[in-house]
Amino acid sequence: MALFKKRTAGKPGEWYYCLQHKKVEEGPDCPAKNRFGPYTSREEAEHAMERARERNLEWETDPRWHDAPSSDEPDRGTPGTP
Repeated sequence: MALFKKRTAGKPGEWYYCLQHKKVEEGPDCPAKNRFGPYTSREEAEHAMERARERNLEWETDPRWHDAPSSDEPDRGTPGTP
């Protein structure tokens, strides 16, 4: 058993949004898998979920990232069929 719990290194003034607790925290109190950040200000961290939604929407509507052919591309059918 470890005598000391390894803490995640953080710097004063770094802000994170904790996904588990759904709140802004100064310094990385929670594991990296449960947080967004670091952000340079508390206000920026407060808008982390909003920014994530915006980026997801941009990605979902970006035609470069879709496998389906766009309406201006001809349908080439199923590979291997005449």
